[in-house]
Amino acid sequence: MNAGNTARHGSALPPADRPRTSPHHVIVIGYGMAGARLATELSASSGVEVTVLGAEPHRAYNRILLSSVLAGKHGETDITLTEAAGHGVKTRTGVTVTGIDRAARSVTLDDGEELTYDHLVLATGSQAIVPPIPGLAQPHPRVATFRTLEDCRRILDAAQGARTALVLGGGLLGLEAARGLAGRGLAVEVVHGVGHLMERQLDQGASAVLVRTLAELGVAVHLASSATGVSADDDGVTLRLDDRNLRADLLVLACGVRAETGLARAAGLRVERGIVIDERLATSDRRVSAIGDCAQFGEVVGGLVAPAWEQARVLAARLTGADPDAVYVPSSPVTRLKASGIDLAAMGSLQPDSSCEDVSFADPARGTYARLVIRDDRLTGAVMLGDNPSVGQVIQLFDRRGLVPRDRRALLLGRSLGGVEAPVATTTPALMPDNATVCQCNTVTKGALVRCWRSGARSLDDVVARTRATTGCGSCKDAVDGIVGWLSTSDSVGVS
Repeated sequence: MNAGNTARHGSALPPADRPRTSPHHVIVIGYGMAGARLATELSASSGVEVTVLGAEPHRAYNRILLSSVLAGKHGETDITLTEAAGHGVKTRTGVTVTGIDRAARSVTLDDGEELTYDHLVLATGSQAIVPPIPGLAQPHPRVATFRTLEDCRRILDAAQGARTALVLGGGLLGLEAARGLAGRGLAVEVVHGVGHLMERQLDQGASAVLVRTLAELGVAVHLASSATGVSADDDGVTLRLDDRNLRADLLVLACGVRAETGLARAAGLRVERGIVIDERLATSDRRVSAIGDCAQFGEVVGGLVAPAWEQARVLAARLTGADPDAVYVPSSPVTRLKASGIDLAAMGSLQPDSSCEDVSFADPARGTYARLVIRDDRLTGAVMLGDNPSVGQVIQLFDRRGLVPRDRRALLLGRSLGGVEAPVATTTPALMPDNATVCQCNTVTKGALVRCWRSGARSLDDVVARTRATTGCGSCKDAVDGIVGWLSTSDSVGVS
């Protein structure tokens, strides 16, 4: 996913005159991570009444951590979003919106009730793709998609007493599902129709090392293998490929997602691959906005949590009047594979041109792969797989557009970087610059953590509650814990 384009894309949409006062009643359709964050941001304003409508029957949860639930590392309560809804926020779960009347500014619920709004926000998310493979049209208890908490429950039910599992799809979500099931002791096979894993983020070299690492963790991989049919019975599932059949106790479908745009399309809003928005998060109707996985900004459809939360922040600032001129400017995200035993970070584009430097290092036996694509002494893309101590430096250089040190090998191989050439210091908290982003999902810097500590936070839980660090993908937890530990013992940052 390339969300690094900072150009404005709203010129094709009708102008949205900025209201002089904030809308009184905002309805948010969708109680996922984007909708829940927007409700929390809006709750800070006493002049806005918010109603959040969620189709799922439970409270909002951290969808990113579903693979940890699958692996048994977290329970359902551990991933529930615990941020208070705040003043003036009403949440209704287990309700489905069946229609939007833009002229009347109302929405209709599945029980016939109508609710009126001053401003409507679509945070409808995305839905799992079920490929048109013969045998998948009819649901079966041994076959499940992997997208929602209910999906996770179905997979865990099917895994009771199971010894083997198949995962169709070798993208990010598929590998997380595979690793989670392997963590429960199942022998897992991943089937991917493309010639290498995570083809949107990785190159062939990184994929080859990842395949070997997965094999050591109990996950076999079949690449360039097309599924031609599925048959399931009480004893298991058979997945037919072009050249052979695979048999297992259950089958997990992780074949990608598509934006949920049905309501928007039926309401006459502009829809392409997602609901088209401009930099104000406005749709083709100035009283309707869209954020998160359902929204399309330029050519990019949502899919990661950090952009969704940034969209929620910008839209809340506009709707409450805190910053009526706020606009959404996307950054280039960093993709992390959140699976036990695998440390992977991928960012930017791995398609160099003649003006780029392309340096790489692979040690398959140790499960290590590193590649840097550099233009004009700045990173345009990178992959860091395995135990590499410079991964934090690489992410910071990419995120901040910093100058890459002249000794490329130091960054590539994780050797200590010294002197003025190192724009980002080592991971020692005392040497880390205040503007270093520690939590990518919530854009929390080291300086923000220090200020939080100085303002009275005295534990990791306090820091997390005040800054939201670690509440996204969770990959920064060790870094945040290390900084909090350093703050608790360092006299130099103590509260005076």
